[in-house]
Amino acid sequence: MNTFEQDVQSKRNDATDSAVGFIVSFGFFATMFIIATVIKYVAG
Repeated sequence: MNTFEQDVQSKRNDATDSAVGFIVSFGFFATMFIIATVIKYVAG
């Protein structure tokens, strides 16, 4: 058996981590889009 499988550093669920990563990246790009849209409308 693999030695890494016996000594697990993190027992958290991978789906939770991937969901958090997706939400954070989506939130970042959504914020960039909103800022760009506001600048576009303000600039005329």
